[in-house]
Amino acid sequence: MTWTTVRDADQLTAMFGEPSFRAANKDRRTLHPLDVHWLAASPFCLMGTSDASGRCDVSPKGDPPGSLVHVIDEATIALAERPGNRRMDGCRNILENPFVGLNFFVPGRGDTLRINGRASLVTDAPFFDELQVKGHRPIMCLVVDIEQVFHHCAKAFMRSKLWQPDTWDADSIPDVASLTKALIPQAPETVEELREYYGPAYAEQLYPEK
Repeated sequence: MTWTTVRDADQLTAMFGEPSFRAANKDRRTLHPLDVHWLAASPFCLMGTSDASGRCDVSPKGDPPGSLVHVIDEATIALAERPGNRRMDGCRNILENPFVGLNFFVPGRGDTLRINGRASLVTDAPFFDELQVKGHRPIMCLVVDIEQVFHHCAKAFMRSKLWQPDTWDADSIPDVASLTKALIPQAPETVEELREYYGPAYAEQLYPEK
């Protein structure tokens, strides 16, 4: 099989054209009050990281609006880290390479807020109290020194129809228990046991008692 590969930035420009004035000039180094408003409304973000060799990872982060992000100042934010699968892929990457890319979503909105910068792992600070959910403070926070912030357009969401329920077909793929057993056949649990694990009680693990 053969294909044609893009080798330089000039080829990209020839294929897609020059960015508009607005697109080329929208990134900033500090938060505008409207960005702060967006962060307060966002319950979900994707965090991109890479290790020292450049191998990448993207991790989802989610909490109720107002509990996901704390704005320390116009150039610094803190992102809550909650209990998860304990792989800590993104955090391990940050220890090797501090650069992170964050994309913050507001349900129903096609535009997103992107923040790029350098992150550090902080185990306690006074602002942890501002990120409590159901009385639980974050285990850790990612403090991000902002280097670039801008709003991204809605075209990808419009093309995918992501927020349009009439396009959703979640049952077209196997449930998480079936996927887990098929992809990790050596897992000791049966499919039925995995369905029980991923059932209603699964939500009780989101903010476990210490």
